[in-house]
Amino acid sequence: MTVLRAIGAVPEAVAVLALPPMLLSIIAKTKAWFGGRDGPPWLQPYYDLMKLLRKGVVYSRTTTWVFRAGPIVNLAALLCAATLIPVFSDDTLLGFGGDVILIAYLLALGRMLTVLAAMDTGSSFEGMGASREVTFGTMSEPALFLSFVVLALATKSLSLAEMLGAPLQAAWGDVAPAMLLVVAALLIVLLTETCRVPVDDPATHLELTMIHEVMVLDHSGPDFAYITYAAALKFLLLGSILVHAALPHASWALWIDAPLRVVELAVLAMLVGVIESSLARLRLQRVSLLLAGAFVLSGLAAVLTFYRTHA
Repeated sequence: MTVLRAIGAVPEAVAVLALPPMLLSIIAKTKAWFGGRDGPPWLQPYYDLMKLLRKGVVYSRTTTWVFRAGPIVNLAALLCAATLIPVFSDDTLLGFGGDVILIAYLLALGRMLTVLAAMDTGSSFEGMGASREVTFGTMSEPALFLSFVVLALATKSLSLAEMLGAPLQAAWGDVAPAMLLVVAALLIVLLTETCRVPVDDPATHLELTMIHEVMVLDHSGPDFAYITYAAALKFLLLGSILVHAALPHASWALWIDAPLRVVELAVLAMLVGVIESSLARLRLQRVSLLLAGAFVLSGLAAVLTFYRTHA
């Protein structure tokens, strides 16, 4: 049965690996539409990845193995997380009870190696970006953990597949106000972790205002392709958590559930494009207030859910 399950998961795994760049393309097209432009071709992110993979890599003499390991470990951590997070269905390939803790630590591992690789260059600009990344990461992770706590209390499970599956659909009727707060908190976490406006602007080239982009200035060729794809994959994974939490489905057939999830993820990408087109990047001091708001929302949701489930 395990072998048959693994074989059946191959098409879904291929789709999970192929979809992330398309979500970035949808965001770019949405922003172009708001600006009255045609925007880049739909497959431009795929062309960029292929071009980067064909290029050579340049390493500074001041860097060590940490700089070279950063992009690879970051991508590997996200690929491992992809086996634990439901994307097109309510099932996962390697999910188990308590996997939410491992997922959070895999995301933290990817961030840690990216930060260490940036600091390994000895560049003051990249060190500045690494400092900002760590600061905002320490504020977004508590909001993510508290959101998981709410889902665990609502579904009485520690497996992410069950926390975002049919049990959550039944729990929505009892803890709807708390779930709305969680969805809002997860949206802020998504924008923060994927370095989108209003927290960061992935299109900017001003070192003094960048967070994530300034950390990867010295990466090139395949290493930069790994970083670019990892960012898109992270958007897919966190977006899937948000979509599953906001719109839980019953145990439908995969051929019905999967296309519907793709549409929902596309709508989420369009929403991010609308946000980036209608809002400006926040000042760094106000980003901390935004993340504090996400923490308060998820904390209040945890209190409401605990009171509701134990009343």
